[in-house]
Amino acid sequence: MPELDPDRLFPADARTRDIARQLHAGIADRPILSPHGHCDPSWFAENAPFSDPAHLFVVPDHYIFRMLVSQGVQLSDLGVPRVDGGPVETDPRKIWRRFAAHYHLFRGTPTRLWIDHALSHVFGVDAPLEPGTADAIYEQVDACLSKPEFRPRALFERFNIELLATTDSALDDLAQHDRIREAGLPGRVIPTYRPDAAIDPEYEGFAENVAQLGNLTGCDTASWDGYLEAHRSRRAYFRARGATATDHGHPTARTESLDADAAARLFRTCLSGEATAEEADAFRGQMLTEMARMSVEDGMTMQMHMGSHRNHSGPIMRSHGRDKGFDIPLRTDFVRALKPMLDTVGLEPNLRIILFTLDETTLSRELAPLAGVYPSLLLGPPWWFFDSPEGIMRFRQLTGETAGIYNTAGFNDDTRAFCSIPARHDVSRRVDCAWLAGLVADGRIGMNEAEEMAGQLTTDLVKKAYGL
Repeated sequence: MPELDPDRLFPADARTRDIARQLHAGIADRPILSPHGHCDPSWFAENAPFSDPAHLFVVPDHYIFRMLVSQGVQLSDLGVPRVDGGPVETDPRKIWRRFAAHYHLFRGTPTRLWIDHALSHVFGVDAPLEPGTADAIYEQVDACLSKPEFRPRALFERFNIELLATTDSALDDLAQHDRIREAGLPGRVIPTYRPDAAIDPEYEGFAENVAQLGNLTGCDTASWDGYLEAHRSRRAYFRARGATATDHGHPTARTESLDADAAARLFRTCLSGEATAEEADAFRGQMLTEMARMSVEDGMTMQMHMGSHRNHSGPIMRSHGRDKGFDIPLRTDFVRALKPMLDTVGLEPNLRIILFTLDETTLSRELAPLAGVYPSLLLGPPWWFFDSPEGIMRFRQLTGETAGIYNTAGFNDDTRAFCSIPARHDVSRRVDCAWLAGLVADGRIGMNEAEEMAGQLTTDLVKKAYGL
């Protein structure tokens, strides 16, 4: 792999680049806080070696296979499992060769930055990934994976991870997290409460999921009051295992503030399986307000990921299931949609709601002004398509003047690709320093202020937002 440019992502202007270098030097070695992501907790509970390069880099990473699918490669040919257990490619070398043959597709993308960084910094690869080098690089990475220092816990320590949060179903028993705590990692791995399966009436098996929630908690989830109490019980179960946050991936930002009788009637309709699309959306909206009320009670930070048409391809959803790269940005209304919830709890001083969106058009028009006045609201970092150098810079430019940085939640990597975590944080830190360097060069802030802000953006705002 050609040596990574030490000034990558810094401004081209010499004076501003020097300022960015100085700022970055002050925060580059800070520990990594990853308060939201999708790493598998079993990696750290079992500490088994990663099986092979293909299943480390390609098979779990929808950033990678969505690009290959766009150029005609089949998910099954990349080893991505089918929901029906049908045949897929099982030879990791063939998967890796297909990946290498299409690696040129990632030129100019953040994925290319992340993978180059991981291959170079984690595995010592010094040749470019292409068809002619695919086998040699596979062998080099595969040989590393057989060594103790490349097992998950060792990499966790080597990456200087202070905290990593996974995203876990409300129905998960969290047994893997119990094992992790017993293992005594140098940092923390904590769960996050993701209740979508038992909140979204359009989620497959919704009624069965609600019944399982009742079985886990001993609450009568056939009744509205019992259903809410079951969520309180599960939240407490997660908090006892270190969780500080919830996460909600609804298709819209709609919230509702129905009275108890109306909410109970809507719940019964949804549980019957006869809810219309409008009623299902209204119920999701009501549950966002209920979750916010519970966060006022128990102090858990609430994350809302909105503006994504998830699993857009019906055929892919049927063949391979959820989260296979077909999440598409969706126009989102936050001002009107959030008002019922904000009228109910928006001025609560101890409530933290972090808003994420794939609709960049709302950043300066809606989200920055909302977070710039409501004490409960924070802006999450750029997400999915926009956790990129240009996306992060646009985010700072579109929100910084209205919300400042202190109404934002720092950075999280939101990844399933473990070895890309240091690379993603490196990109964020460099771009933030480039943005701050511009403010210094323009005379808008002093160098001492920029140095303090760089530290806030790297670690301090994350700790405050997630109650760490």
